[in-house]
Amino acid sequence: MEADSNSSSGSFILMGISDHPQLEMLFFAVILSSYLLTLLGNSTIILLSRLDARLHTPMYFFLSNLSSLDLAFTTSSVPQMLKNLWGPDKTISYGGCVTQLYVFLWLGATECILLVVMAFDRYVAVCRPLHYMTVMNPRLCWLLAAISWLGGLGNSVIQSTFTLQLPFCGHRKVDNFLCEVPAMIKLACGDTSLNEAVLNGVCTFFTAVPLSIILISYCFIAQAVMKIRSVEGRRKAFNTCLSHLVVVFLFYGSAIYGYLLPAKSSNQDQGKFISLFYSVVTPMVNPLIYTLRNKEVKGALGRLLGKGREAS
Repeated sequence: MEADSNSSSGSFILMGISDHPQLEMLFFAVILSSYLLTLLGNSTIILLSRLDARLHTPMYFFLSNLSSLDLAFTTSSVPQMLKNLWGPDKTISYGGCVTQLYVFLWLGATECILLVVMAFDRYVAVCRPLHYMTVMNPRLCWLLAAISWLGGLGNSVIQSTFTLQLPFCGHRKVDNFLCEVPAMIKLACGDTSLNEAVLNGVCTFFTAVPLSIILISYCFIAQAVMKIRSVEGRRKAFNTCLSHLVVVFLFYGSAIYGYLLPAKSSNQDQGKFISLFYSVVTPMVNPLIYTLRNKEVKGALGRLLGKGREAS
């Protein structure tokens, strides 16, 4: 096909691991299993947060937002990955690639902001416990959630639109599992220095700055936790905050590596697997991280299953 990839009549080829075809079925099985676990885990958290009155708190409101986000985040990329891994056809339509580019970046940037909001929620809960429900009232919670989603959308509109203005000169082979900004910049045939500068500037704002705010807030949280006299109270606060910190480092670590390294000079094979990590692995492990040491979620799940047995 000689048509220019910038036109709506073109299509792109997502290379994935096509240079190692013997691994495609293995990757298909692993990604499919991870996707099913992601659907199960995040749907369970959303369901429990809505059905169990004891979980109608700001913390679980934001956690259900994170689960909804992870469901959409992984669904924006994984079905196309599975299709490409299953057979010889690796193409994605121009419209499909553009949609994936906008949606994937929107949801990724939204998660960056939402994790800061969740850190603020933990800060108020631990450092200002007597004023927690007053400060984190429903109106503020909805406002913070809306800021997260709309802020991520604004970032996506700017970056994705700017990236699609690049000349691709008929190049259609995207050396990645999905259409995302770094891979599309590598595909361009013109000068991409300005695009890389904008990418680094915006991504610094959406990764390094939020991560710094989160770490500073957790310094105050650690001081407050050490002052808690009750061993049980200290353990509960520590477990809740530790879960959030693990999620933060998993997501921000992979995002910083994938987006802040120079797009033209970074190792593309490493970039592909980093993309796979934050699009497939992170959404799968988030529910596990938040539930394995969380007695409230385990209790809610037990009550829900108990009601199911009684009804049957």
